[in-house]
Amino acid sequence: MNARELALASMIHDTSWPGELPVGHRLRRKKDWSWSLVVAALVGAFGSSFLYGYNLSVVNAPTPYIKAFYNETWYRRHGHPINPDTLTLLWSVTVSIFAIGGLVGTLLVKFIGKFIGRKYTLLVNNGFAICAALLMACSLQAGVFEMLIVGRFIMGVDGGIALSALPMYLNEIAPKEIRGSLGQVTAIFICIGVFVGQLLGLPELLGKIWFYTNSIFGKAGISRDKIPYITLSTGGIETLAAIFSGLVVERLGRRPLLIGGFGLMALFFGTLTVTLTLQDQAPWIPYLSIVCILAIIASFCSGPGGIPFILTGEFFQQSERPAAFIVAGTVNWLSNFAVGLLFPFIQKSLDSYCFLVFGTVCIAGAVYFYFVLPETKNRTHAEISQSFAKRNKTHPPEVKTDSTVAEEKANGQPETDLSSTLDSQGQNQ
Repeated sequence: MNARELALASMIHDTSWPGELPVGHRLRRKKDWSWSLVVAALVGAFGSSFLYGYNLSVVNAPTPYIKAFYNETWYRRHGHPINPDTLTLLWSVTVSIFAIGGLVGTLLVKFIGKFIGRKYTLLVNNGFAICAALLMACSLQAGVFEMLIVGRFIMGVDGGIALSALPMYLNEIAPKEIRGSLGQVTAIFICIGVFVGQLLGLPELLGKIWFYTNSIFGKAGISRDKIPYITLSTGGIETLAAIFSGLVVERLGRRPLLIGGFGLMALFFGTLTVTLTLQDQAPWIPYLSIVCILAIIASFCSGPGGIPFILTGEFFQQSERPAAFIVAGTVNWLSNFAVGLLFPFIQKSLDSYCFLVFGTVCIAGAVYFYFVLPETKNRTHAEISQSFAKRNKTHPPEVKTDSTVAEEKANGQPETDLSSTLDSQGQNQ
């Protein structure tokens, strides 16, 4: 390389205005966002996490029609209307079977991915979605409500596979400089799916997870026919917060978004408890309750809602990720099932103070992550492992070099994961 080429290379890497990134770094960041990468992420998320979010919310709107269908089918079979308790049980099974299917799907990811890989797992997973859609669509014509329940179960299997395979796939195709932003695509499309499910549920949209919403809006002086449209704002806030997180995650890092999200949720849960307790004392207090609900949703979706998908992929080597996502997915789906099952009893026992339970969990999570979680932004697996060891005052795990891998192959031992080998090469260089 002659002097002119050296000078040009220096200008590309070092020339920038004060406060800006070097020119070479900016060019590299632009190169990272290739069209093929963006298309792969968007298409994969649309066929995976979007469907999960959509099926999470869309079941709420047609509740009275589904119950009427159950009652009509029961009357046709047995000659008398269905018992109210039996109807409630059937409806509970219809809703909760989605989480059971999700757990099954999570457990299947490792075995399916082992044979066909991440990409084809996402493609094959569409077969579950199509099968579920056909069962649910044909249940009314066939007069068999069991088809609807089975369809919800299979749709849960689709969601369980999607929420494990998609984050793994995005983590492995993304350069480390944009790994966080691309990883947030999973959460963004979940929120978009929830929003679309709410939108299609108008005008008889029922309350979703936030069971106080309708009463709060009603006491705020909003007419009953407009409450569904106000409730729709929750889905919009979810989507905007998830997009915001995707835009800033590579600047702020994972730690601030995750810890800050939990901290803000705890703050607003406490404030919501106060406003719900005192909402009859002044006409403006119900409006403050509305703001608290939207703030809780925004705080969740900006950090705790999506960052765990990114961290699970960054903490583990490629060969270990399927098992890690099985553990994370199992905890996620069992927690969803437990909250759905126990929350009515918590509400009945604690009334408006029930949100203090969630606030306490958020505080515990924020404190734990503050002391244990290192920053993973723009770091390799080896660097993240060293950060964990330093923060927790333990010895870092041994990183195998190429010579070690060659010896293992010669001795017939399993081949070391490619990602750890690349990480060790970078460290040695």
